[in-house]
Amino acid sequence: MSYALHELTKESRMGAVGTEAAREVRVIDLADFEHRHAEIADQLWDAAVDVGFFQLANHGIALEKVREAFAMTERFFALPDAVKARHPLKKGLNAGWESRAQVRPSTGTPDQKESYQITRPHMEGLWPGEEVLPGFQQTMLAFEAQAWTVAMRVLSCFAVKLGFAREFFTAAHDPSQPDYQSTLRMLHYFAVDPALRDQMGLWRAGAHTDFDCLTLLFQRSGQGGLQLLPGKDMDTQAWTSITPADELITCNIGDMLMRWSDDQLPSNFHRVKNPAAHEYQGARYSLAFFAQANRGTLIETPSGKYPAITAGDFLQQRIAANFKKY
Repeated sequence: MSYALHELTKESRMGAVGTEAAREVRVIDLADFEHRHAEIADQLWDAAVDVGFFQLANHGIALEKVREAFAMTERFFALPDAVKARHPLKKGLNAGWESRAQVRPSTGTPDQKESYQITRPHMEGLWPGEEVLPGFQQTMLAFEAQAWTVAMRVLSCFAVKLGFAREFFTAAHDPSQPDYQSTLRMLHYFAVDPALRDQMGLWRAGAHTDFDCLTLLFQRSGQGGLQLLPGKDMDTQAWTSITPADELITCNIGDMLMRWSDDQLPSNFHRVKNPAAHEYQGARYSLAFFAQANRGTLIETPSGKYPAITAGDFLQQRIAANFKKY
């Protein structure tokens, strides 16, 4: 698979709706993880190579903790914009709040959402105080740590399959280091205005790939819209919808792991479509954890297909490549 597949077609840049296609997004059971590590590694590898997406069951995060994080997310986004604006996004550091600010090359219009990014080393001045949102910082940092643990379990499986030491990626994503750059993103997609639902170019999130190693996405049942499309099938515009479930984590491979695997693991396109007239029109909330190696970590591929590059430089390269034409 060529790394150049991350070029968006004319149709995708125009935000074409496309058609539906049946693809299997496999559910991988992580129960009894230590004893089943080799078996789970095979299952994850097969699912990732197939469509680049899979879902995790029995992942170890209690459902009550997921719901607690969602409740805190709703409380944060319910704050007045003037209050949230006291904690603006720090450019290049993935920390802070922004609203309708992310313009995808695939659409040319702002995603219809607001977000708040938590990246541990860069949060000074970005936390709403206890008097504004009691328990927020403690709750969300604890949830970020739990998401990191799940991500490292999955990445340990890919490490073994790639011939690395089992804890290879754990060391590369060390949260105790000042160049840690994994991010927990809280997302609020706005309720749909019926008058604007069919407006050309408006998307909750336009088609894109993620730049990280691995994305963990927590979704709520009944709040759908996420769709995937393998890059090799981009010309067909035949997208596959992923059904959300409270107890499952939806995962996808990012560009960083695609490169680290010599392109064996595909980082594929995905988007969040606007709901159709017969679908739920209300607000959509999700929580995404982006596992991306510490800035100074050197990305060296098993076969040497690509030259070595630091994770920090790689992310800047991907951002530049994605936006330079549009």
